[in-house]
Amino acid sequence: MRFEFAARGAPYGLWALLLVLLLAGCGERIHKQQSYVFGTLVEITIYGEEQDKARRATDQVLRDFDEMHQTLHAWQPGQLETINDRIAKALPGKPARATLKPELAAMLSDAARLSEQAESLFNPAIGNLVRLWGFHSDSFEPHLPDPSAVARLVQANPRMSDLKITGVMLEAGNPAVRLDLGGYAKGYALDLAAATLKSQGVNNALINIGGNIMALGQKGGQAWKVGIQHPRRAGALAMLELRDGEAIGTSGDYQRFFEVNGKRYCHLIDPRSGWPADQTQVVTVIAHGPHAGTLSDVSSKPLFIAGPSDWQRLAKKMGISEALFIAADGSISATRAMNSRLLWEKPAPAVKVVEAP
Repeated sequence: MRFEFAARGAPYGLWALLLVLLLAGCGERIHKQQSYVFGTLVEITIYGEEQDKARRATDQVLRDFDEMHQTLHAWQPGQLETINDRIAKALPGKPARATLKPELAAMLSDAARLSEQAESLFNPAIGNLVRLWGFHSDSFEPHLPDPSAVARLVQANPRMSDLKITGVMLEAGNPAVRLDLGGYAKGYALDLAAATLKSQGVNNALINIGGNIMALGQKGGQAWKVGIQHPRRAGALAMLELRDGEAIGTSGDYQRFFEVNGKRYCHLIDPRSGWPADQTQVVTVIAHGPHAGTLSDVSSKPLFIAGPSDWQRLAKKMGISEALFIAADGSISATRAMNSRLLWEKPAPAVKVVEAP
C-alpha cells in the first residue's frame, strides 16, 4: 500500500487552489494580514489605506471568520455539531427540532436552494459519508471504508430537502443527515468580508481564503492578478486579472486526498455513489454579482463531480459562464469567456475551447 497525503495547511496543499501574485512596487501602501481559519491560511491584502484603518478593518474581518469557524466546524463542538447530534436522534414520525441563530438559518436555507439548483451534486447533508471516508479530521489515514456502509448511507439518501426551516426553527426527519458546510462556508465568508471592508471604507482589497479569492477595486490602478495552480505540479498553470467584485473558486483532487495502491481518493464525494469523484482533476470558476463569493465556492463542487460529460450543462444551470475544467486524463477545457482571460504559462497546454453555456 502506498500513501500520499495533502491537507489544508501543508506547504503544497495550502496553495494548491490558487497562487496569489502580489508584487508591490516601491512607495505603495499595502497592508497584509494573515490568520489560520477554516482549516487553511487566510490572507487579507488592502491597498491604498492608512495602516491603522486597514488594520482595524482586517481585525474585524478575522474576528468574523473566527466566529464562523467556531459555529460551523463539522467535527468540533459548536452549533452545527449540536444540530447534527439532534438530527441523528430523529425517529419515524418524530423529527428532530432545533433553534438556529438567524445567520445560520439563512445559510442553511441558501445552501438548500443551491443544492437543489445543483441537482444535489452539491449536498451539505452528506457529512456522514465525508466522515466515513475519514475526511472529518485535520489529519487522516489511508483507509477505504466498508462498501456496504457506503451503500447504506447512499440508500438513506440524506439531502437538504430533508430539512424544514421556518424562521429560526429547524426540523429534520432523516437521521442520516449530517450537515457539513465545508463547500459553502469559505465562499460565504468572502461575501461577508467584502461587505465588512466596504462598510469600513475599504474599497481596494484582495481576500484569499485558502485559494478562494474575491477582489475589491484595484491595486494601484491595475486589476488584481492571480495565478491558477497546476493540479499536478508546483507552480501556476495560468494567470488572470480579477476584476472588482469578482470571486474565483476552485475544487481539486489535490487539496485533501489519500492514495491506496496507486489510486487517488479525494474529499469530493459523489452523493450518487458515495465514493470520491474520480473523473476530474480540477475545476476553477469565476462568479459575479452580490453573492459572488458563495457562488464561486459552491458551484465548483457540482461541476467537479459532474465530470467531463456533464459539467457544461450544470455550469449553465448554475449561471457560470467562466469555467476551466481539467479531466482526470489531464485534458483541458475552458469556456470561451474564461479562455479569453487566461495567460497560460509556457509551454501553453492544448485547450479545448467550448462556447459559453
